[in-house]
Amino acid sequence: MDRALTFLIAAVGSLGFYVLGLPLPFLLGPMFACLIAALSGASLQGAGQFGIFMRTFLGVAVGASITPELLGRMPEIAGSLLIVPLFIATVAVIGFPFLRYVFKLDPVTAWYSAMPGGLQDMLIFGEEAGGDPRALSLIHATRIVVLVSCAPFAMQLVWNLDLNVAPGQPMTDIAPTQIALMIIAGLVGWKFFERIGLFGASILGPMILTSVLSLTGVIQTRPPAEIIQAAQFFIGIAVGVKYVRITRKEVRESVFAGLAYSVLLGTISLLFFALVAGLGLAPSLDALLAFLPGGQAEMVVIAIIAGSDLAYVVTHHVLRIVLVVMFAPVIGRVLHKT
Repeated sequence: MDRALTFLIAAVGSLGFYVLGLPLPFLLGPMFACLIAALSGASLQGAGQFGIFMRTFLGVAVGASITPELLGRMPEIAGSLLIVPLFIATVAVIGFPFLRYVFKLDPVTAWYSAMPGGLQDMLIFGEEAGGDPRALSLIHATRIVVLVSCAPFAMQLVWNLDLNVAPGQPMTDIAPTQIALMIIAGLVGWKFFERIGLFGASILGPMILTSVLSLTGVIQTRPPAEIIQAAQFFIGIAVGVKYVRITRKEVRESVFAGLAYSVLLGTISLLFFALVAGLGLAPSLDALLAFLPGGQAEMVVIAIIAGSDLAYVVTHHVLRIVLVVMFAPVIGRVLHKT
């Protein structure tokens, strides 16, 4: 019953955003509708394993964009990738003391809340290190909501993009065998790489497998628009339901901390975006999407719809998450002892 109510609320949100002409109605509509319903006390439930399965098509979309011609351009990306560690270090040096001393979080919770990694990874590491899992979840969820919400409006204002266009070809224009291959690649890539412990396996696993199939000519197109729109719908739900059973105290403390930190993080991201674009290392739109640490799935959706360079954007997000996953626990263990 809770799940049916959640889907209904999300559908109303999508319809509302679509009718009002707001950007990304299939992503932001469900996200805000579920968020508002959760804050109002509604009992909502995410889509579970099916929702995760729908994310796999984002990995398939990225993998299908990796072609031999694209690999030849990888040296062009190297200069920009070298800035990613500097970006993470800057976020850590500014973000940790901000959350620790301004919002009085304990050292472990402040550290993992400040890290621009994946929500699930930071939640797991932070909880294992003795941090507050609820505060971590709400701060990271708020970061994703704020950054993912602001980005489309900024892109419309600055680049005059139409973000309500279909994110690909209609299903009727794609051969059924290609659709079947993409479904198999998504499912197998997700489950195989999840089994071997790859972080972000629901996106990175299908991306890796599909890139192999794309480079060998087996998969020749991206997933159809209808599937990408459905994936957006379930991603929006997943973010919104993070606020279920939230208390007023959590709103005052964790959500407000997340809002304030999102502004700080967004400012840092804009500085690095200006640096990368100013040095001519990437087109300005690609640079913005590469250095804006929203959720991995959410940023892939925006990059697809904006027609951005998927390989460039995703490579930067993957490197950021890899570095955070590798080094955040090392420093986190030191903080746990203090």
